[in-house]
Amino acid sequence: MIARTASALLAQRYPGPFAVTFVDDRSEDDTAAALHAAIARHDERGTAVLHRAQPRPEGWTGKLWAITEGIAAAKAAGAAPDYWWFSDADVEHDRDTLARLVATARTRNRDLVSLMVELHCTTPWERLLIPAFVYFFKMLYPFAWVNDDASPVAGAAGGCILIDAARLETIGGIATIRGELIDDCALATAVKRSGGKLFLDLTSRSLSVRPYDGLDPLWSMVARTAYTQLGYSPLNLLGTIAGMTLLYLVPLAAVLDGIVKRRASFGIPGALALGMMAFTFRPMVRRYRLPGWYALTLPLAGILYTLMTVDSAYRHARGAGGSWKGRTFKPTSAAPARPNTRSDA
Repeated sequence: MIARTASALLAQRYPGPFAVTFVDDRSEDDTAAALHAAIARHDERGTAVLHRAQPRPEGWTGKLWAITEGIAAAKAAGAAPDYWWFSDADVEHDRDTLARLVATARTRNRDLVSLMVELHCTTPWERLLIPAFVYFFKMLYPFAWVNDDASPVAGAAGGCILIDAARLETIGGIATIRGELIDDCALATAVKRSGGKLFLDLTSRSLSVRPYDGLDPLWSMVARTAYTQLGYSPLNLLGTIAGMTLLYLVPLAAVLDGIVKRRASFGIPGALALGMMAFTFRPMVRRYRLPGWYALTLPLAGILYTLMTVDSAYRHARGAGGSWKGRTFKPTSAAPARPNTRSDA
């Protein structure tokens, strides 16, 4: 994927000066060779570099250390940008993405602009779980509340984040969230708590090209941070299980009971609940170009996400929380990131 996504970054139609720093966080495959080839083929401006990261220090998650290394490498090359743009390696951006991000930041006076890219959604498991993933994300972080300066709710999508360089310095740099597993929302929280302004939206112009072949990779993606989202609290876990059971399992069970036992007193309320659920989910189903009947699969997706959350807590209990691609990161704190005024990051 890396040659495809790197080429999209190098092909950005941006009217001002910009440079691209690729960070190889000590990959053991052919990532570096693919990046060198992409730079040689597509870097028409001659400003792209490949930086090999230093070993990750204790207390840092891998992605945040890679971002920090990239910023340091860019600064060492003389960069002093107005904005930093962080992009995941599996995201293929539309050629005008950077221009639209900067235009949004300028015209709306935003310190952090983030786009949740369209996720890969072609396999059966992806069709079942990906639209529901985005749906649940929007429930956890309502975009209107994130974008409301008076609301304390803060969120971002890590695949595509533009942040004002001065604001990043104000919060203490990436170092202030160095141990966070849910790094994108931690960064947004730090920005908002420091008085910064956020903008979060969906986009179909930038695509995640990473496929999830089967249930296992999707399960691992969610189980990695679900318990982190709950603050590592057993009480929050029990509340989540109860809430998800009430919302997604009980209506389905009521409908089945009403059909089998011919009890309208169960079947009709259950059907009404499922209908309302499908009605709210249908716009997301349509966004991913799926048949309308897929909206009825939300209860099954909800049940699976509940099981993933339970598994996330189990992994944490046995010391395997935060495991991703063979690496395990232990959080330094369960508390949300707090802003500070250090400038030595």
